[in-house]
Amino acid sequence: MTDGPNFRTELARARGLGAAKDGVHHWWTQRLTALALVPLTIWLVASIVGLAGADHAAVSAWLGAPLNVGLMILVVGATFNHAQLSFQVVLEDYVHHEGLKFAAIILAKFACLALALASVIALLVIAFGD
Repeated sequence: MTDGPNFRTELARARGLGAAKDGVHHWWTQRLTALALVPLTIWLVASIVGLAGADHAAVSAWLGAPLNVGLMILVVGATFNHAQLSFQVVLEDYVHHEGLKFAAIILAKFACLALALASVIALLVIAFGD
């Protein structure tokens, strides 16, 4: 038994269907993290310039301020999230073996998560340790 004629257009059949069925979400998330990184990077560069020549105690005191450590955590989170999304796009585009592609994407996700976690822990130890 056949399903009968399909009167939907090619666009209607393809709409919303990417390789992982969530291409729009991925695209928006990548754009939002890029947008968030613009002011955060400007703030980070200005802060680094302002701290040029400062000793460890001064940088620790600066990082101990709630606003500064909070913004640094946002920088780390947005950076590693954006990096993971970018790695995934590259892997999806250039790795053609499905098993290897899946493994590489999972590895990239875990690596970015582990590096982000290590960075946040390091920030917190510097800010509130001692």
